[in-house]
Amino acid sequence: MDNPSSAEIKRGYLAFQQHEKRDAMYKTATFLVSHFWGRPYEMANSIGVLLLTWNNAFYRYGLFDYDKLEECISNNLNLLDKYRKRDILDYSSTDDEAVKCLFQQFLVALQMCEGKKKNAKRPVGVAKALHLLAPAFFPIWDDKIAHAYGCYYADNPVDRYVLFLRKIKEVIGQLQPAARADSQKLGKTLVKLVDEYNYAKHTKHWDLEA
Repeated sequence: MDNPSSAEIKRGYLAFQQHEKRDAMYKTATFLVSHFWGRPYEMANSIGVLLLTWNNAFYRYGLFDYDKLEECISNNLNLLDKYRKRDILDYSSTDDEAVKCLFQQFLVALQMCEGKKKNAKRPVGVAKALHLLAPAFFPIWDDKIAHAYGCYYADNPVDRYVLFLRKIKEVIGQLQPAARADSQKLGKTLVKLVDEYNYAKHTKHWDLEA
């Protein structure tokens, strides 16, 4: 697909903010992760606030293991701290090995640990967790958004996510300066604003015509 224009992106995130009420949970989880940064136990609980709200359709069949998530965060805290300070426009192929490693570890840490779908993995939840930990670097997806960008993750979600990251970098790279001004005014990263556009356009199919 062609990259959306800055005007299309803006119509998308304005539609999201008008229609989507769950954004309060994103703001809450973002605050908690920031407040408890460096404390993996609390960070894992903070991520759970968002996942059990945004991914309730998946985790209603069984939860992930908070201890495994805490361990995953603890083991990768130095790397996560570096990505938390970076912008997606800084991404290059030299990041691929580290990003793939992070994604794979979180994929295992967030797999369902109980219930009839025990051991099921959810790439959507991984992207959301990574985004909370490094909101200016890691983009969010769902199945419809991944399909729209040619990155569907049924097979090899790790490589698909790296491809998706590259494509979102391209989208953000061509945005007008006004988008960054809006980002600062709204207190959200450009990665989050593009996600709001993607959600409005590809997940909800809201009318974004001018």
